[in-house]
Amino acid sequence: MKKHKILPFFVIFTLVVLFQSCRTTREKVLKKHPNIILIMTDDQGYGDLGFTGNPIIETPNMDAMASRSATMHNFYVSPVCAPTRASLMTGRYNYRTGVTDTYIGRAMMHTDEVTIAEILKKAGYATGIFGKWHLGDCYPMRPMDQGFDESLVLKGGGLAQPSEPFENHGRYHDPLLFHNGQMVQTMGYCTDVYFKNATSFIKKNVEADKPFFVYIPTNAPHGPFHDVPGELFDAYRSMDLAPVSYEDKPDLNRLAAIFAMIENIDENIGRLFHTLEELGIEDNTIVVFLTDNGPNTRRYVGGLRGMKGEVLEGGIRTVFFMYWPSVFKGGESSDMRAAHYDVMPTLLDAAGVPLPEGLRIDGRSFLPLLKGEEVSWPERHLFLQWHRGYVPQPAKHFAMIGQKWKLLSSDSGKFELYNIDIDLGETNDLAKQEPGRVEKMKAEYLRWFEDVSSTRKDNYAIPRIVIGSDKETKTILTVQDWRRTAGRGWGLKGKWLLTVERPATFDITIRVSKPMPGWDATLTVAGQQLKGVFDALKPMVTFKQVHLDAGDIELEATVTKGNKIEPWEHVILKRVSTD
Repeated sequence: MKKHKILPFFVIFTLVVLFQSCRTTREKVLKKHPNIILIMTDDQGYGDLGFTGNPIIETPNMDAMASRSATMHNFYVSPVCAPTRASLMTGRYNYRTGVTDTYIGRAMMHTDEVTIAEILKKAGYATGIFGKWHLGDCYPMRPMDQGFDESLVLKGGGLAQPSEPFENHGRYHDPLLFHNGQMVQTMGYCTDVYFKNATSFIKKNVEADKPFFVYIPTNAPHGPFHDVPGELFDAYRSMDLAPVSYEDKPDLNRLAAIFAMIENIDENIGRLFHTLEELGIEDNTIVVFLTDNGPNTRRYVGGLRGMKGEVLEGGIRTVFFMYWPSVFKGGESSDMRAAHYDVMPTLLDAAGVPLPEGLRIDGRSFLPLLKGEEVSWPERHLFLQWHRGYVPQPAKHFAMIGQKWKLLSSDSGKFELYNIDIDLGETNDLAKQEPGRVEKMKAEYLRWFEDVSSTRKDNYAIPRIVIGSDKETKTILTVQDWRRTAGRGWGLKGKWLLTVERPATFDITIRVSKPMPGWDATLTVAGQQLKGVFDALKPMVTFKQVHLDAGDIELEATVTKGNKIEPWEHVILKRVSTD
């Protein structure tokens, strides 16, 4: 009898001890800075998930994450990728940062901008980026110059663009990437490479008991579409994809490639969550998922209208999931409208890391909204604008978004007004019925435009690449960062705006993608003009011992034969000595 009386007491005592121990352990975990993983895909639209109603695409891991996360239902990004990335990293309107477009010098971010990586690094976080940076390829604009301890990135806006190494030949499998500034040969499909290396970084810092911030911006499902996971492509190509394409003559091979890339991302997200569980850090790790703009074709967007590059909802509205099991049970949500520049303050709020004193940002933390807290959330408007050209123009290709009303203007200059509270598909333009509202919103927009345009003395000047620094003794200039002087699109000719940090001597090489025997190479730099001829064996001409004084200079390199011009050369400046 005594044995039976003692046993229940022993069991209760043991359970109490275990409960207290678990609670103490949990409290210790929650007192630590949470780990943060930020995943952003490239050109994946709002409708490219099963969670948002796509009837064909398979995204079980993204869907599961969405169901277990807190969600911002009305979340916005820029119409194209580099502006989104600038706002995401800084918490500021991209027009303040120098990033106004995606190429020809307009995707370089001013180096006095303070990134979330810089702030978290100072707070004791290990910081890593694995994928697409797209805010500057050269010093001092590289991710390693902007707060990231470890970087494994592609150059420019993507693989198979003029900024990639010529040897890569546009491939997504086994790509040539840049690890902490040095070109490396990787093995595997690009998205797999990013997640694999991010996972290694996570494991290393878990072993070191150090919180981490991991940024995984994939370049998929951005084009080109010729080199994608084969089995997934074959599976989608065997399906009838026409119902999810809104194009008059849909390219179903391209759509199958896009869906294959997205499902591959989904598989990697599944493996990532498995790793977090294995490491025992899932409870105190924040995982955020969003996309950088609308879809790169006209396809299913969940009842919205528009695509990448447009300021209709389909071009700028995206999903936003924030997974944090120690704080969110899953299913929490907010209908308040938020944008990419709100992400930095939200994550810093979650990490318990304050903004640096005196730093001005445009975003605000929406963490209290996801927690369901009673907080003051004054009415505000979101502003998004993008168009081609070196200097942004007012009232061109912009969207001004409130909780109920949205004013937009496309390239045609026509103003449109929608009540997106009841007309998210933007089918009923109310501009003529609400002229007073249109004028009031236009006036507020113009005040915003004037404000962001006056952030710096010469606000829309292209940030300069710095050469001759000990931080980067070999600089590779590509079409990505030149200022176009002839041609359209990427251009036929251009010049690079540089700053020589201190007097130095360089070997300067003009390189092209293939041998071009007999073609002329002309280098114009800092008042010097040097000429050479390509031989039959090497696709390059090198000018030795070119001295450059300190200061701002321009550099232009041309490859010509008679009236013919070979565009998109690379220029390699190798510092050989300093004064």
